[in-house]
Amino acid sequence: MKILLPILFMLLGLGAGIGAGVTLPPTSRSSEAVKHSQDATNPTNTSSNSSDMVGENYKKSGYEYIRMAKQFVVPVVDEDRIAALVTMTLSLEASVGTTEAFYAIEPKLRDGFLQVMFDHANTGGFDGAFTESDNLDVLRKALLEEARKSMGGEVSRVLIMSVSRQDV
Repeated sequence: MKILLPILFMLLGLGAGIGAGVTLPPTSRSSEAVKHSQDATNPTNTSSNSSDMVGENYKKSGYEYIRMAKQFVVPVVDEDRIAALVTMTLSLEASVGTTEAFYAIEPKLRDGFLQVMFDHANTGGFDGAFTESDNLDVLRKALLEEARKSMGGEVSRVLIMSVSRQDV
């Protein structure tokens, strides 16, 4: 009996998973980006009135938020050795409907963003108080220029979602 019960639960769970997979429609990347954008604009306050207002403002703004799938890792070089590693997570504020175009050129965009971050690191941008707003504004502007080279005026802002530095 002790062996039969876990097997029964596993079969029940497997059946429920298969049933959910068959009955629920598959999601696409664009719907995933819209979900991320709604999550990004929705505050933690769960009252229905405030979330309705946020949803309305989101629809009126004409923007969606596209999260870049992977973090960026940038080495900080000091005297011919790696002194630290900076990791960053970015999102883009773009016109609604640009998600598919973004995913089509994401490798090119990541390459350009990495080059901007390497240049920023080589000019001392990640040294000292690297999280000061003036310092990050310089980086945001350079990243926005790079994004507009690839995607045109569809991108309105580059958002820094997280940044951390780990000294080696």
